Amino acid sequence: MSDPLPAQPHARIWELIRGWWRFSALHAWVALGCSDHLAGGPLTVAELAARCGAHRPSLARLVRAMAALGVVAFDPERGTCALAATGEALRSDAPDSMAPGIVVLGEEMSWHSMGRLADTVRTGRSPVAERYGSLYEYYAAHPDLERAFAAYMTARSHEFARGLLAVHDFGDARTVVDVGGGVGTILAEVLAGYPRLRGVLLDLPSVTRAAATYLEAQGVADRCEVVAGSFLEEVPAKADVYLLASILHNWPDGTAIEILRTVRDAMGAGSRVLLLDVLLPDVPERPHLGYDMDVRMLAMFGDGHERTRDAYLGLLERADLRPVRTAELPTGPTLVEAVR
Repeated sequence: MSDPLPAQPHARIWELIRGWWRFSALHAWVALGCSDHLAGGPLTVAELAARCGAHRPSLARLVRAMAALGVVAFDPERGTCALAATGEALRSDAPDSMAPGIVVLGEEMSWHSMGRLADTVRTGRSPVAERYGSLYEYYAAHPDLERAFAAYMTARSHEFARGLLAVHDFGDARTVVDVGGGVGTILAEVLAGYPRLRGVLLDLPSVTRAAATYLEAQGVADRCEVVAGSFLEEVPAKADVYLLASILHNWPDGTAIEILRTVRDAMGAGSRVLLLDVLLPDVPERPHLGYDMDVRMLAMFGDGHERTRDAYLGLLERADLRPVRTAELPTGPTLVEAVR
C-alpha cells in the first residue's frame, strides 16, 4: 500500500516525473498490442514491429524501456524479446488482464482530466463534467472504451472479492444484496463460495443486461435476481447482508449519507452492511494507494473522494448505522461492517 521514495529531494522529484514517462511507455506498449503479439513466443524487434505495424527503430527503444521495467526479457545474442510475467498480465486474453485498465487510464479523457488537475484544485470543478458531461456519459458514447472500463472494473473486483472472502464469513447469511454491483463480479464469487446463499444484484438498467449474461456464465444465475434501479432511490428490502463495494467514494458526504440511509431503511433487524473502500491513513507520512486514488477522484468527479477511517465511520453514524468492525484487505481496500 505504501512505497519507498528516494531520500534526496531532487531524486524524489525525478522519480515522480519518471512515473509519468513510464506509464506513457506502458500505454504505448498496450495500445500497440505488443504483449498479444508476443504471446506465441519470442520475436525479434523487426518481427514484432511488423506485427504491430510500428516503426522498427522506435519500437526497439520502447522494447528497451519495457525490458528495464521487467515487462519483457531481451536476449541480446539472439536479438529477441519474450514476455516476462509482468508482460503476460498485459495480454488481452490473460486472466484479470491489466490491459483494459491501461487503455482506460491512458485515453484522451483521462489525460485531459489529470492534465487539468491544477484548474480543478483552483475551482473544485472536474474538467470531465465541463468537457464531456459525466464520466459514464462519456463511456456510453464510446462503446469500445466502455467495454474496456467494464473489463478493468471486473479485474479489480476479482481482487476485492478474494480479499473479502478472506476476511468475512457469509455462512450465517441467506441473502446478500450487491448494491451498485456492476455485472456482479464480487457477488458471483461470494455465491460460488457459499452454495446455499442467494443474491440480488442492483444496478442501473444500462448495466443489468450485461449482469444477467455474466451471472449466467459464472453458473450462479439460478441463485441471483437482477434488479434494475438506483440506490439513490430504493434497494431491495430485508436481506441479511448489503454489500457496497467502491460506492461511497464516488459521492460527496451528503449524497453518501443518503445512500446509507436508503440501505438502512431496507435493512431488517438482523441485517448487516458491508462496505469496501480504501481508507486514508490519519497522517500522510508515506505514499499510499488512497492518496493516489483521491487525486484521481478529484480529477474525474470533483466531489468524489477517499476518506480517513474516522470520516468514513462518521458517515455511517450520521446515517444511523453502527460500525462494528473494520478489516484491511490484502488487496488494498478496507472492509467496514455496520448494523442498525
